[in-house]
Amino acid sequence: MANRSVFAAELSWPDYHAAVKNGETAILIPLGSMEQHGHHMPMHVDVLLPTEFARRVAGQIDGLVAPAFTYGYKSQQKCGGGNHIPGTTSLDGATLVNALRDVIKEFARHGNRQFAIINGHYENSWFITEAVDLALRELRWDGIASVKVVVLSYWDFVAAETIEKLYPDGFPGWAVEHGGVLETSLMLALYPDLVQLDRAVDHPPAVFPPYDVYPVKPEWTPPSGTLSSPKQASREKGEILLKVCADGISLALKNELNTAPSATRVAAAR
Repeated sequence: MANRSVFAAELSWPDYHAAVKNGETAILIPLGSMEQHGHHMPMHVDVLLPTEFARRVAGQIDGLVAPAFTYGYKSQQKCGGGNHIPGTTSLDGATLVNALRDVIKEFARHGNRQFAIINGHYENSWFITEAVDLALRELRWDGIASVKVVVLSYWDFVAAETIEKLYPDGFPGWAVEHGGVLETSLMLALYPDLVQLDRAVDHPPAVFPPYDVYPVKPEWTPPSGTLSSPKQASREKGEILLKVCADGISLALKNELNTAPSATRVAAAR
């Protein structure tokens, strides 16, 4: 019996080839980072979360999940605490662009024509755009013009009404949500054994001036590494976020890609 895993790397090559050779199977590529997430969470949060969203969505659209990118672009002080904090391990922008470009082209060589990049690390955003642009251009040079790529970040599917439920005392803004309620709640719902909420540092949202300085000024970043307090995080909030984001991503990909759910793979993804 063929392996029905939604993770491409878990398939044998004949099973993988059978699934992708017609170009109709969407390939979901999670992009994360190794970045500090405060005293209470591990440094691969940005890998775990997009990979889980990709897994859930793949079962709904008959897609396959590619191995995740575990390193991302350099943490920026105003949205990730800064690349100066121990443990954060990053790539130069050109390295990330070239690696993602190559991976897209390789999957296209296998016959894949539909892709979704599931981003879990804000700083990756513009480098994803560059990688996709270069990959599509080079594929056109090779006579392959039918490739389509959807690029998204899971937090963009959190609508205003959900934000009101999660932040009854006011929303600090996505820029300072690093290691805060959103990521901590998702981790409590998915990987509670990796969260030590008793070690979370409660502090007001970080405040930055309207400019950047390089080298960074470490004193701008709260000592905890988080940019807002995770103390109001909960498993219940995480469950809300899981459904809202997974449903939103699934609908977006069904709208944009030529996908049809498969009963066998949906069952395997559960």
